[in-house]
Amino acid sequence: MTSSSSPLVLSLLLFASLTGLLVLAPRSSPLPPATPVAGEEEVGVVVGAGKDGGGGVEGRGGDSDDLALFRRATLDAGEGAAMAMAPAAPKVAFMFLTNSDLTFAPLWERFFEDHGDRLNVYVHADPAAKLRLPPTASFRGRFVAAKPTRRADPSLIAAARRLIAAALLDDAANAYFALLSQHCIPLHSFPRLYETLFPPKAAHHHRLPSYIEVLTGEPQMLSRYVARGEDAMLPEVPFDRFRIGSQFFTLARRHAVLVVRERRLWNKFRAPCLPEKEDSCYPEEHYFPTLLDMADHAGCARYTLTRVNWTGSVQGHPHTYTAAEVSPELVAELRQSKNSTYSHMFARKFSPDCLGPLMAIADTVLFKD
Repeated sequence: MTSSSSPLVLSLLLFASLTGLLVLAPRSSPLPPATPVAGEEEVGVVVGAGKDGGGGVEGRGGDSDDLALFRRATLDAGEGAAMAMAPAAPKVAFMFLTNSDLTFAPLWERFFEDHGDRLNVYVHADPAAKLRLPPTASFRGRFVAAKPTRRADPSLIAAARRLIAAALLDDAANAYFALLSQHCIPLHSFPRLYETLFPPKAAHHHRLPSYIEVLTGEPQMLSRYVARGEDAMLPEVPFDRFRIGSQFFTLARRHAVLVVRERRLWNKFRAPCLPEKEDSCYPEEHYFPTLLDMADHAGCARYTLTRVNWTGSVQGHPHTYTAAEVSPELVAELRQSKNSTYSHMFARKFSPDCLGPLMAIADTVLFKD
């Protein structure tokens, strides 16, 4: 070997060594601890980006730690990387967005039982909330670094994006991302949900649809569109591309990556509404359906898997079921879509006193398909 070739050889060896380290290294590094739940000293972070889990309401979001998390999720957890690393069985990421106790954790625990190899759980708990009920096994240690949230505020969009980014980075096998609240319950068994999301005969799982409600022509469309001002959404979102939908959805991985990567529409929807228009400001119901409809119209099922009853709604809140209303008949009603073309997998909104009656019919009704 000549002296003139030595630097080139050494450079090649160094490059090969660095490449090997990158390939063999873990895909996510340890991150700061999440805000602990009362009585759960060992609840830690799975993935997250908050430096302290606190701070003011992120109504206009875009903090540097969030941006770093979203950028990392975009670069490290894209669809191509997931396909290369994920095992044969894809997983469902259950993402709970909460500002109160996880009352229905025992019911979800029953739902998750014996299926832990095909799911992951993530919880974004508002740091201002005092969660008194200790999480059950599936929830323990699954809290991500969180920031305060507020209803009818972009902070809910930011929290959902934070959950999605966390789930993307945590496990390359996560193929679907279901956003739920503490008031949601399952309506079918886990095997039934899994077969719905991943049909046995599906040729390409990576092209499966996202289950997100996308509505047009609603009476409140115009008032919601101009809530920030007549032309505030232009030019990125013309009125004919503005959409409304449920806050709760189940996204395919390619759309989850799109959500954490996107910036242009987020800059529009995070802008504050005019004081006189606050009753029409629900950005968490607009951003996701508008974005996905504009980006991949054909890739959205255009309905959500989470049933909600808006009959008799109060101050923008849907009907809240009480213990006296829980019955096999109610479950059967909630499962059916309006035109009976598909079955709902989840439902909301249930009061805490429903836990006992729901547990009583879990095996005989809820999880008996």
